[in-house]
Amino acid sequence: MIYVFLAEGFEEVEALAPVDLLRRAKQQVTTVGVTGKVISGSHGIPVTADITAEELKIGADMEMIVLPGGMPGTTNLSKCEPLCDALMQFSRQGRYLAAICAAPSILGSLGILNGRVATCYPGFEKKLFGAYITTDPVAKDGHVITSRGMGTAIEFASTLIGIIQDPESADKIKASILYSSDAPQIL
Repeated sequence: MIYVFLAEGFEEVEALAPVDLLRRAKQQVTTVGVTGKVISGSHGIPVTADITAEELKIGADMEMIVLPGGMPGTTNLSKCEPLCDALMQFSRQGRYLAAICAAPSILGSLGILNGRVATCYPGFEKKLFGAYITTDPVAKDGHVITSRGMGTAIEFASTLIGIIQDPESADKIKASILYSSDAPQIL
């Protein structure tokens, strides 16, 4: 089971692209509302979470935690003590942690990125304490996956599918949505 945490002010595409693509890959994905059942994204789009943080039961069925960025969504996620406890528990157990845009700063503040290769939205690098910073669209180091921002959300989601399932499944999903990272730019 994959859990995507949402807090008031989250970046909609960074949350919903992974949810959508992971579900297309037949993965069980649960959205968790940290600031309530209905959460508004950073662009005012309301999303109804599957469960609230109070309803969450951390168990062995949890394979991955995904954190979208956005502001003030990232700040609101970082204030959720049960989430931070779960992130630390996952890190100790080597279970998958994924964060995009500003959200890798949460992993950095918890010391999870120390000695790992990581990426984030430009300007947040100083909050990735102890990380080796890259500007790659997606960085995977062990059980930690980070990504840069909304424009890398499909690559991020594809990487998650490749990890949870296999790279071939990720490629099939990308083909089914006509995604190509090397598509010509239309000006």
